[in-house]
Amino acid sequence: MSEEPTVVQGRAGAAGTLLLNRPRALNALDQGMIAALDAAIVALRDDPAVKLVILEGAGGRAFCAGGDVRRIRELALAGDAAGVEAFFAAEYAVNAAIAGFPKPWISLIDGVCMGGGIGLSVHGDIRVVTEHAMLAMPETAIALFPDVGTSYVLPRLPGAMGKFLSLTGARLRGAEAVEAGLATHFVPREKLPALRQALLAGETSALAEFAETVPPGTIAAQRPAIDRCFAADTLPAIQAALAAEGGEWAQAQATILARMSPTSLAVTLELLRRGADLSLGDCLAMELALTRHVTRHPDFAEGVRAVLVDKDNQPRWAPPPADVRAFFAG
Repeated sequence: MSEEPTVVQGRAGAAGTLLLNRPRALNALDQGMIAALDAAIVALRDDPAVKLVILEGAGGRAFCAGGDVRRIRELALAGDAAGVEAFFAAEYAVNAAIAGFPKPWISLIDGVCMGGGIGLSVHGDIRVVTEHAMLAMPETAIALFPDVGTSYVLPRLPGAMGKFLSLTGARLRGAEAVEAGLATHFVPREKLPALRQALLAGETSALAEFAETVPPGTIAAQRPAIDRCFAADTLPAIQAALAAEGGEWAQAQATILARMSPTSLAVTLELLRRGADLSLGDCLAMELALTRHVTRHPDFAEGVRAVLVDKDNQPRWAPPPADVRAFFAG
């Protein structure tokens, strides 16, 4: 009995459809899925009958929980630098292809969307979230960095939102993701099937009938404090701002930062500083070069072990480098 494909490509009406179909792994991207997406993007781009693309995740729990970092860790520990590079290069090529896709790319996000899932959605035209959506870039917890082209996206979010999300790995519920700028429309889960059906006509104008206005919520209320505390370009300055801010929220953010890889935090700050002045293509190239250094650093294997392999959440981090710019050298 043959296994179901992990990416299901189809066409319904005037819409090309893509279903991430690895629900037991929360639709996390492995190399086979990335290759299938790459091929599907070409086919859908060149099909004149396809007016837009709808991307979804199977299983009801996740859109896409990210990339298969456990596999990347295995390759890194085995010294397979070529294997690590091939994974990231292929994934980033898909991100670039979505950004350059000539037709509306619509992601229906109902459930977990992290890391690589953000990369599949944020470069498209329309990101619809439900009240069950949860978006995050949690890379600093595993000593990676916000990649998949988010070094371009995050510095362009309002105020210091990008730094806040990338350093803390803050999890945004559906409406919050619209407030923060990662999502474009909020549609309740109960309306999602009807929206999907309406989109099959090939017109994005159907969104107006289903999308609901997001009232000011948690993230909007936190924006002034986020901008005060995360505007600085160095970790010590951010930590000092949080200490000066005081209060429960600031203390919680300080505690979160203390748990993260100090090397990853420093790399992330430098990455976003550079990404603010680069094109998406240059950001993806910078990220690919950065993976060569970061995945060989001991914190990466240790972070993935602590969070995803042994799940003891007790990583033992190496001291941060004196000069993080060495990570960006070639």
